[in-house]
Amino acid sequence: MTLVRMQPCCAHADPTPRTVDDAREAAGPQVCDDMTVEVALAVLAGARSDHLLVRDEDGLCTGLISRARLTAVRDGAAYTDRIRLRDVLGEYGPVIAPVATTVGAERAVRHRGLTALPVVDDHGGATGVLALAR
Repeated sequence: MTLVRMQPCCAHADPTPRTVDDAREAAGPQVCDDMTVEVALAVLAGARSDHLLVRDEDGLCTGLISRARLTAVRDGAAYTDRIRLRDVLGEYGPVIAPVATTVGAERAVRHRGLTALPVVDDHGGATGVLALAR
C-alpha cells in the first residue's frame, strides 16, 4: 500500500493559519496551582516540555509558566520549598481566545515579551498554547 499526499482543492489556497485555533499547539502538561516549584520542575523534566499550563482548583486556566521562570524562582534568595505555583504566577496571567487572529496574537505575545500564551475557551479551560516560532 502506498500513501498518497493529498493536495488542497485550490492551488492558490493560503496555508497560513488565520486564527489562534488554527495555529495553536496541544495544551501539554497541565498542573494545579497548589503544586510546589520543585515538583513543577520535575514534571517539566519528565514531560520534556518548556512550559506548564497552570489551573486553579476549579480546573480553569490561570496562566502559563516556563522552565526558565521556575528555575529563576528556585535559584532566588527568597526561595523555600513551600513556594507554590500560585505564589509565582501572582494574579491571573495573560491568555488568548481561539478565535483571535494570529497576527493580533503574535503582536500581543511580542509586546508582552513572552514566548507563548495559553489559548483559553469561553469557559476558562485551556485548549492549547500559542508559541512563537524559534
